[in-house]
Amino acid sequence: MAKPPPAPAEEEETAALRRRLRKLVATVTAGCAGADAFDEAAAALAALRQAEVGGSGKGARGGGEEARPAEEADADAVPAQFLCPISSKIMADPVVVESGQTYDRRFIVKWFSAGNQMCPQTKQVILNTTLIPNLLIRSMIAQWCTENGFALPPLENQEEDYVSNSERRTFDEIFNKITSSSNSTEQKQAIKGLRLLTKRSSEFRALLEERPESISQMTFARFSTPGLQNDPQVVEDMVTIILNFSLHDSNKKIIGDDPEAIPFLIWALKSGDMGSRSNSAAAIFTLSALDSNKEKIGELGAIEPLIDLLDHGSIIAKKDAASAIFNLCMLHENRSIATNCGIVDVALRAIGDQSLVEESLAILALLSSNYDMVELMIEFGGATCMLQAIRESECKRSKENAAVILFSICMYNRKKVKEVEEDENTNGSLASLAQNGTPRARRKATAILEMMKRAKPMHNRHSSC
Repeated sequence: MAKPPPAPAEEEETAALRRRLRKLVATVTAGCAGADAFDEAAAALAALRQAEVGGSGKGARGGGEEARPAEEADADAVPAQFLCPISSKIMADPVVVESGQTYDRRFIVKWFSAGNQMCPQTKQVILNTTLIPNLLIRSMIAQWCTENGFALPPLENQEEDYVSNSERRTFDEIFNKITSSSNSTEQKQAIKGLRLLTKRSSEFRALLEERPESISQMTFARFSTPGLQNDPQVVEDMVTIILNFSLHDSNKKIIGDDPEAIPFLIWALKSGDMGSRSNSAAAIFTLSALDSNKEKIGELGAIEPLIDLLDHGSIIAKKDAASAIFNLCMLHENRSIATNCGIVDVALRAIGDQSLVEESLAILALLSSNYDMVELMIEFGGATCMLQAIRESECKRSKENAAVILFSICMYNRKKVKEVEEDENTNGSLASLAQNGTPRARRKATAILEMMKRAKPMHNRHSSC
């Protein structure tokens, strides 16, 4: 089947991209190009493809135009989950509190500092004020800002964690028991103690900077001690220690560079119990905030067991797996790996059975700029699934992602336009979305409705024949 013609884009932007690409190609073919020229040519080609095939309108800003500050965005146009419930502004540093709610760090810190002990939304008493970065929401905010021409809110400088000598001694005493004790019961208790300390104290998490070999030593102790090797609780505790360490931003590269850390997480993801698998997925998610870690995690084989967990895990494990897969697929190379491992089928089934709609739609929307991946979505009934999501979902972001995917389906397979038109004549979902959706959803819905209008004369000619 021939690929459909590209969608119209702004003429000036497209012309500039074409000129730049011609110059780069001339340089490359002349044999005088450095490595940077190849990378720049690939980037220019991808930008041109986005403008002509997958363009998202105003969000694709070109010609040197500067992005506007996110604070200027109309609150009504911003997906609700991107706004801090306290400030009603786009979150710069979204964090999760004990109640499971997400807030912008500086506003929830002020809330707790004022003596408040309840979650502002749920009114649940908060006993542990540890804040966990919500990197999935941060990634989605970054994507939305890029698509809509806004600058991502900058992270504020956070206070450094000052580690006392007493804390260093405590850490060393516990760690010596893990790595040097001949008593496996004592080792298990020490591992459990380190798990609790790294959960409760950011200072103990910061100590990994001073002792970067700690994770390798810990995993070697488990491997070399018969009493620890096959204990599922020890595996879960060690996985959770790595997860806790990974919450400290400066530790992400340290853990990614550790030769044992990511392979151990992947092993636990494949072989551990549900608690270990879920926490492994959560650790991979936090580590994948770094692009260098995204690449390593994908190359080492984490994506296939993550997709299996998304398919067969508990609801908490499914959410952890989906968050990790979404973050990993921000890197283009990992999208092909995820597709080859069956993410399209698994995500569509998750949407169909209503088990993980929002997360699965976000993943598929990332993949929908690729022709081969869209072909798979079509093969597995993606058009019908997206129409159902647009009709039934109560989440504006989910409706938007469903419209993005449906637009790609209609672009790559014009036969599906007729199927969409029949549904639209019955339900009017796209017309409603074109009026009431997010800005991006309105653009995509309007573009699909325009395709339907252009297709009608063709249908009429065929019927008259």
